Amino acid sequence: MPFADSDGTAVYYERHGSGPAILFVHGSGGHHAAWWQQVAALRERFTVVTLDLRGFGKSDSSLPEFDGQDFPGDVVAVLEAADLTDVMLVGQSIGSVAALRAGLLRPDRVSCVVLGHSLGGINHPELRELAAADRAEAVKLPVTDRLLTKEFQTERADLTFLFQQMGTFNAARMQDLRNLDTDGPTLDEIQHSGVKVAFLAGEKDAVLGVKTVTRAHELLPGSHLEIVPGAPHSMYWETPEPYNAALARLRRTLTAPEEAAV
Repeated sequence: MPFADSDGTAVYYERHGSGPAILFVHGSGGHHAAWWQQVAALRERFTVVTLDLRGFGKSDSSLPEFDGQDFPGDVVAVLEAADLTDVMLVGQSIGSVAALRAGLLRPDRVSCVVLGHSLGGINHPELRELAAADRAEAVKLPVTDRLLTKEFQTERADLTFLFQQMGTFNAARMQDLRNLDTDGPTLDEIQHSGVKVAFLAGEKDAVLGVKTVTRAHELLPGSHLEIVPGAPHSMYWETPEPYNAALARLRRTLTAPEEAAV
């Protein structure tokens, strides 16, 4: 089982398949196994890498406390340990914040970042206001209703139960990730980094609205936008087929100019 050394903290990761690299960064209730439907679908065409941020899954959970500011370094440690280059980082929810920061730290290894159901902690007053308004509505709902549609919960009680159980393997909690938003990158910093950014969201996301994501795309020149019809916040779990197809399409689209030039 491979581990990366993130400033003295052991970070677990797995590598599957071959081809252009895609590295997944989970959200607050996930870990490396949350991506089971992505690994199986994408490993024939891509190198698929999953990890556990510190305090999650098999990574070091013995620390007395967890600081979200350390999570980008965990991602960078895996990039280096696995010697990955030209990587597409894919974040889920607040894991997108760690993914974006890691990409900006190592643009020599990361070519693009997909912000799944997240604004990536971008430091912009209008976007902060829009995201805060969306969160204020989301907290009125039970946690599972924020993440999965009611229809899915009724029709797939088995996968809903498994989804709820995933977080029980983690020592870190949501409050350990929230400060990732502190001192986030500006739009100018992202644009000048050379790292391409795509916003990936679901039409039925109850945590971050389509209008908010669309506005972020409008404000970030050169960014890409993918809205998946009928998909909820945890699209990777509930609607894996269109989610996987979108990622494969983004992996090709975001690197197309460079590949065409070779």
